[in-house]
Amino acid sequence: MTKPIQLQLFDSIPESHETTQSRIIKERTGTFTDNMKLPVHRWFRYSAGFSAAWVEKVITELEPQTILDPFAGSGTVCIAADKLRINSYGIEAHPFVYKLAKGKLAWMVHIPDFLAAVTEIKSLAVNLQQNLPENIPVLLSKCYTDRALVDIFKIRKAYLEIAPSLSEELQYLIFLAICAILRPSSHVGTAQWQYILPNKRKAKTCEPFDALEKQVAMMQEDMYQMQFITRSTQATLIKEDARNLKSIPDRSIDLVITSPPYANNYDYADATRLEMTFWGEVNSWSDLHETVRKFLIRSSSQHVSKERLSLDTLMNESIIDPIRDELLPICQEMEMIRGTKSGNKAYHTMTAAYFTDMGFVFKALRRVATSDAKICFVIGDSAPYGVYVPVEQWLGKLAVSAGFNSWYFEHIRERNIKWKNRKHSVPLHEGRLWIEG
Repeated sequence: MTKPIQLQLFDSIPESHETTQSRIIKERTGTFTDNMKLPVHRWFRYSAGFSAAWVEKVITELEPQTILDPFAGSGTVCIAADKLRINSYGIEAHPFVYKLAKGKLAWMVHIPDFLAAVTEIKSLAVNLQQNLPENIPVLLSKCYTDRALVDIFKIRKAYLEIAPSLSEELQYLIFLAICAILRPSSHVGTAQWQYILPNKRKAKTCEPFDALEKQVAMMQEDMYQMQFITRSTQATLIKEDARNLKSIPDRSIDLVITSPPYANNYDYADATRLEMTFWGEVNSWSDLHETVRKFLIRSSSQHVSKERLSLDTLMNESIIDPIRDELLPICQEMEMIRGTKSGNKAYHTMTAAYFTDMGFVFKALRRVATSDAKICFVIGDSAPYGVYVPVEQWLGKLAVSAGFNSWYFEHIRERNIKWKNRKHSVPLHEGRLWIEG
C-alpha cells in the first residue's frame, strides 16, 4: 500500500479560486507548446516534451545539487538546469534526437565563430552546382518542390564539406539549425505529433536559404541571452539506455524530472523521419527499427511486432512481479480483441514489454538516486483497444518494488476527449507521478 507524498510546492491555488488562465497553464505543463516562445528551447520543436518554465519552477523550489533526465528528448531539463546553473545529466537513446539535444546544449559556442561558420557554409552552398540526385527518397520528393530540394541539398553538401574543420559543438549547433529549416521549407503539413502528412498542403512556406537566415538570427539572439546569464553548460548529455543508466554514478542524483514514453503506441522513431531521411540516416519507413526503434523503450506495436515478442516470455520477467496479477488479464483481454481486428496490432505484448522496461528504469534509478531524492514523471494513461491501463498506479508499484518509499499522482489535464473517432469511453488523463525516498 502506497502512502501519498504531501506536496505543497506547486499549483497551490485552491481549485475553486483557480482562474481560467492558471488552469490552462497547469494543463499545458505536460506539453512542449509554451517552449516555442523560450530562448534555446524554441530552436527545434520536439512534441514529446513538457514545459521548461515548469521545470525551472521545480528546480527553484527543490534546490537540487544534481538533476537527471533519463529520457532527455531535445534537452528541456538540461537547458533549464543550465539557465539556473545547476549540474545535470541527460540520457537519450534515440540517436537522432540525441544529436538535436547536443545542438541545443551548444548554446555556449562563441557567437562570432557560429556566424562565421554559417556564412562560410551559405557562401559555399550558393555557388555549388547542384542537380537533383538520382534515387531521391520518396518522402523527400513528396515533401519538397524540385527547387527547394536543390537548395536543401546544396546546404547539406556545404555543411558536410566544412563540418570537419569545426569544433564538435559548432558541428552540432549548425546541424540543428539545418534540421530546423526542413519543415518550414516544405509545402506539406505536419500532424500534431510531428508525423509528416504528404497529402496536406500548407498555406505558407519559406525558401531554404531564407529559412536558414531566420533560424540563425533567432539562435544568435537566444545565445546572447543565455550567455548573459551563464557562460558555460553544466549539463552532461549521454547517448545510452535509461534501463541501465550505466554512466551515472551511484547515489549521485537528488532530483529526477522526466517524461518517459507513454504506453500509447506513439512511434518516436517516426517523429523525426523527415529529418533522418534528409541526412541519409534512413531511406524508408522500414529502416526505422534498426536505426532507431530497437534502442528505445518498447511503447509502440511496431516495435514489439518486429521483435516477435511472446506474452508468456514477458510475463515471466521477475521485474514485473508487483503488477503481474493485474497486468496479465489486461494483456490477455487485448490479445483476445486483437483477434477480431483487421489491423492486428500487438497491443498486448506492447503493454507487457512497456512495463517490463519501465521496471528496469526504476531499478536503475534506485541505484543512482540518493536516499532522499525526489522523482517526477510526467505521464499519461492509455486504453489500447479500449482496454484501460492504469499507468501511474503500475509505475508507482514498480517504483516502490525497486526500493523507493512512496508515490503520489498529481492530475494535470484530461486527454483524448475531443477525438470524434475515439474507440473507447474511458476518460484518460495526464499528470505528474511523484516518487520519493
